[in-house]
Amino acid sequence: MGQGQNTHRQGRKRQSFLRGALVLTGGMAVVKVLGALFKVPLTYVVGEYGMGLFSVAYHFFGPVFSLATVGFPVAVSRLVSENSSLGRWNDVRQVKRVAMPLFLGWGACGMGVMVLLAPLYCRWVTGAAYALAPMLALAPAVVLACATSVYRGYYEGLGNMVPTAFSQVLEAVVKLGLGLAAAGAAVSLAQKEYAARGTVLGFSPGGEDQAMFLTLSLGAAGAVLGVTAGALLSLVYLGLRFRFHGDGTVPRLYRQSPPAKSPKETRKRLWSITLPIALGSLATNVAGLIDATFLQSRLGDVLRQAPDRLLGVYQGQLPSAYLENPQTIPTYLYGCYTLAMTIYLLVPGITQALGTSALPAVTAAWARGSRNELRGRMENVVRVTALFCFPAGIGVSFFAEPITRLLYGEGESTSVIGESLALLGVASLAAALSGPLSSMLQAVGRADLPVKLLLAAMAIKLGANWLLCGIPEVNILGAGVGTLLCYLFLVVCQFRCLRKAAGVPLSTVSIFFRPLACALVCGAGARSLYDFLRPALPAGQMGEAGALLAAGLGGVVLYLGGLLLLRGIGKRDLQSLPNGQKIAKMLEKQGWI
Repeated sequence: MGQGQNTHRQGRKRQSFLRGALVLTGGMAVVKVLGALFKVPLTYVVGEYGMGLFSVAYHFFGPVFSLATVGFPVAVSRLVSENSSLGRWNDVRQVKRVAMPLFLGWGACGMGVMVLLAPLYCRWVTGAAYALAPMLALAPAVVLACATSVYRGYYEGLGNMVPTAFSQVLEAVVKLGLGLAAAGAAVSLAQKEYAARGTVLGFSPGGEDQAMFLTLSLGAAGAVLGVTAGALLSLVYLGLRFRFHGDGTVPRLYRQSPPAKSPKETRKRLWSITLPIALGSLATNVAGLIDATFLQSRLGDVLRQAPDRLLGVYQGQLPSAYLENPQTIPTYLYGCYTLAMTIYLLVPGITQALGTSALPAVTAAWARGSRNELRGRMENVVRVTALFCFPAGIGVSFFAEPITRLLYGEGESTSVIGESLALLGVASLAAALSGPLSSMLQAVGRADLPVKLLLAAMAIKLGANWLLCGIPEVNILGAGVGTLLCYLFLVVCQFRCLRKAAGVPLSTVSIFFRPLACALVCGAGARSLYDFLRPALPAGQMGEAGALLAAGLGGVVLYLGGLLLLRGIGKRDLQSLPNGQKIAKMLEKQGWI
């Protein structure tokens, strides 16, 4: 081991991969719960149509925003981790100095593009003119997120996941409080104005239904303002933390470190890492943008060509206002699909933290050239991800309609949302694995592979969506099937490429099949317990919540028992947990591991 590496270990203590992952996962879990608490009541404020507009704005905003939240922090994290593992501490600081103006410039350009293209998108692409207000309200968040990404990537590269986790929770809290308040106020004021004067914002909407649609658009825009405000507060927190507390690195490491490379060379390295990730991120979000546009237009085509067949599928599930205005039905169905997506995204969203934490850990092992350490860390990442996401995804699929009833209430759209969620729950197993696998490919210097594979996967998704959504009896459910096919293909290819690129064998039985078998037993047992308990409990959401809670606890017990019996969790995994040494020692004495 070289002097720089010795200096690094003596002068600074990193969080282990799993400890860092647990910090990020805990923060992400809070963020996702707060996100659900945001979107569930928001649905009652702006309805399925308003949620459709909210999602159209998000998907339009997504291609630029994803670079700030995915591509940029990964590039900063990888360079910081690589330099710190080699003891090049002056280069570590220079990465941050070079990245800030670079990414801020990108954010400013992105905001300008959004402002200029939003009216054209609404008018010419989707026909959803009411989505303009939410789109414009989101534009400033691009610049804020680009600046935030530099701080988050810097701390993550140093192995400190706390600032990222705390800033994400802060952002979600502000979004929840301010976004709901602004959405409720916008809807209330618009309704009062229309009742008193027959106008909304001083304009005559041309009828009660049009007034309702304009009011829901303003509510969605108010909710989006909460997102922008949350991004601002997150940036302020990270900036103040760095200013007053620094990064925890002792000054002597900088004095003993070799001089930093030139800013030009650092800038070139940043772009060389960022661009492939950016292309992959753009591919994902452009596909989402195409979904937001294409799904509605495809459903509109089906509605015009075979209205009886499509409407026959949804007898009693479409409110009268939409039946009287058939052009709004595609947005309504897309809104139902996005509500299912909100729950589905909880699984890959939480395990995304594992990929974020894995990147610096795997990068450090790769930079040191330690094959045994590299294999151990890679298997640890994939196995822990599977341990988290498999039972969660199976649970979402098995309990799709009860979860929908609990969160959104019993209504006309419940079965529409539930059917989509059942498909997306299965898709979430693969989607959750794709993020960490992509991060590890980037860590071993093959940032080009995730892009190429993702482009192929997106082509499969869009092709399946086009074919299946064009069948009136399938319609919006085709999007769930397309998502499932997309991520299955992606994960299989990513795993095979990772083994080849890293040059190390990775076991499939211990990291995939054992957790999957335990998750299926867990899901089946929990569902049986739910079906047994539900008739005995009171009707309504309280009874639903009680049955789901009891079934969930029973499923956890079954899952943990299955893992111990099938040896699905290893000694090394347990030792990485807080107080894991004691747990591992106790289970080892009993012969469980």
